[in-house]
Amino acid sequence: MSATTFVDWAMANPMNAAILERLPRLGLADCFLTAGCLFQTIWNRRSGRPAPSAIKDYDVFYFDDCDLSWEAEDAVIQRAASVFDDLDVSVEIRNQARVHLWYPQRFGGAYPRLHRSKDGIDRYLVACTCVGIDAASGDLYAPNGLEDLWDGLLRINPMNPRPDLFRRKAEDYQARWPWLTIAA
Repeated sequence: MSATTFVDWAMANPMNAAILERLPRLGLADCFLTAGCLFQTIWNRRSGRPAPSAIKDYDVFYFDDCDLSWEAEDAVIQRAASVFDDLDVSVEIRNQARVHLWYPQRFGGAYPRLHRSKDGIDRYLVACTCVGIDAASGDLYAPNGLEDLWDGLLRINPMNPRPDLFRRKAEDYQARWPWLTIAA
């Protein structure tokens, strides 16, 4: 699967297309549409399902290290809610500059301070799910390539080696898309 094909397939989900079209209104730096809304759209289409089928939320990463307060991030979340309120989907916006502040308490274990949104994408638990589309350029970011994603091969991400969390995540994906394979 090429980057062009990936983006074309991801945009077959009208929610992905609408979110990417509207994101520039928020004026967020280093902004990406990322995670399940992208790779699950691909898996849905490979499975013969409607592109937006069973996608729980639509993740947006941005990076702003000027104000690391929850209040600053919440202000962005509130602005985004008004931009996306008619889409009837959950759009979750997270400032990647703040993740190290809340991750240990929520998930256990240390989390490094990030320096850009791509650093957050790089750390997804399942290697093939490390994908994002840049809201400014429309370019695909896929640091681990697209072959495993297309083939449905779920491998632990060496950038975030959490076997317990990986296994739960991979088994959840496999329950929804039975053709996926979990690497040993």
